[in-house]
Amino acid sequence: MTDSSKRPVAVFDLDNTLADTAHRQRFLERSPRDWDAFFAAAPQDPPIPEGVAMVLARAEECEVVYLTGRPERCRRDTLEWLAAQGLPEGRVHMRRNDDRRPARRTKLETLRRLARDREVRVLVDDDELVCGDARRAGFTVVLARWTAPSGTLKQAQEREGRT
Repeated sequence: MTDSSKRPVAVFDLDNTLADTAHRQRFLERSPRDWDAFFAAAPQDPPIPEGVAMVLARAEECEVVYLTGRPERCRRDTLEWLAAQGLPEGRVHMRRNDDRRPARRTKLETLRRLARDREVRVLVDDDELVCGDARRAGFTVVLARWTAPSGTLKQAQEREGRT
């Protein structure tokens, strides 16, 4: 093990934790939802200052890991967005393109997998259900409350397994 691999990890969600998705919510408010347009607009997400500041502060003592419900097909855009914001490099865990399970299930699985060989110092996420399940599983959690909650996005996360 290298010294960096012994560092604890700080795990950050992306949408509405680091990236403000408000400008693309309109694609989810129509019927049928336009998921392709919703994800295609992600590169234009403005960064959320509170989330960015928290990542930068945690990066001083932890390895940063990004955990998102975005599908794998969004990886290149996501990596480019993270770099454009000056955020630390880190592993990015994404949902398989065909995975429609609730975010709280997929994210908790990943947290448990990370915790097998590393200390997970904190999870920062805007989803109350994800945070509640992670807290009950013994993880330290910060609920990102710096954007207005979106009922549409919450439904997408839980009922449609899309983000």
